[in-house]
Amino acid sequence: MKHLFFVAVASCILSGTTNSVKAQTSVHEGRFSSNNQLKSSLKFIEDIELSTPLVSTVTIAEKANTGITTANKIAVVSEIGSGIEQCSPLQFKYALMMNTNVESISNLELYNFIEEWFGTRYRYGGSQKSGIDCSSFSGKLMQEVFGITLPRTAREQFRVTDKVSTEDLVEGDLVFFNTRGGISHVGVYLGNNAFVHSSSHDFVIISSLTEAYYANKFICGGRVAVEKMAEIAGNE
Repeated sequence: MKHLFFVAVASCILSGTTNSVKAQTSVHEGRFSSNNQLKSSLKFIEDIELSTPLVSTVTIAEKANTGITTANKIAVVSEIGSGIEQCSPLQFKYALMMNTNVESISNLELYNFIEEWFGTRYRYGGSQKSGIDCSSFSGKLMQEVFGITLPRTAREQFRVTDKVSTEDLVEGDLVFFNTRGGISHVGVYLGNNAFVHSSSHDFVIISSLTEAYYANKFICGGRVAVEKMAEIAGNE
């Protein structure tokens, strides 16, 4: 019965998110981005009713279209388990977006930062809410959340990291891609193959390393190495 209650919660929450928005977040075929508008209706299971306060306090991103299927909703809510009662709306939202459990959404400073910038459009050379490019976004995130000051470009950021394999990536590592020749795109790893970045095709968004496009363009992960930063600074 408790499991069915969580299913009803997720169905109710996700059914109300049909507002037009900028972000694309789906776990369809390992992806976190989709252009499909979520369309669903509230279904009550075994006469379980949900109170209005519960429904209103746990909502999906105002900025995010979702292509999450019913099966994914059930799987995620099952994974969340009893923690759903203690999690914040922000944790619940990103747990669903990233197809993970709420316990992994523990760095609220990080996710508040993402929430603030989520949906900001891409602009080459940009660094403001009116438009921001990938390396400026990763630099701002690393500075404000982790207190690490990075060089400006993706290529320079690559030079101050120790290379990390996909299996060893942890929250806060950088992920680098060859999208235009060499190191030409960067994002910040979140967990469960998800990374946040300012996509040159879209805007600030969460994508997956298993998505075909990024899997083909992925070079490696990078963990900021203080000694490399000091060495480069000393040579300038």
